[in-house]
Amino acid sequence: MCSVTFDLSAMAKALSEKEKIEALIRTIEGLSDAKFIRNGSEYDSSSAATFLRRKWAAQSKTTATAQDFIQNVASGSGTSGKPYVIRLKDGKSVQCGDYLKEELKRIEAGK
Repeated sequence: MCSVTFDLSAMAKALSEKEKIEALIRTIEGLSDAKFIRNGSEYDSSSAATFLRRKWAAQSKTTATAQDFIQNVASGSGTSGKPYVIRLKDGKSVQCGDYLKEELKRIEAGK
């Protein structure tokens, strides 16, 4: 009798960069109890996701990878230079770019 084992993580379909970016935006959208702070104004997660999708579309020529997305789109304002911030439901604030870097690691690890 032959025994065969499979490494399911190795068999999982690798996500394209576009799929990774969409997953990152969905992560922001899913933070329903958090606030997204951009240039001093506060937004809910749905509005933040809409903003990120629009900004990504406008910068598509310079945003080919999920890393580009984090750096060019989600980290901060191109006009004010201020970082975008996520205020989580526990009151903790984290820069959006840093939060998404950690999320990207989880996505790429298949978690």
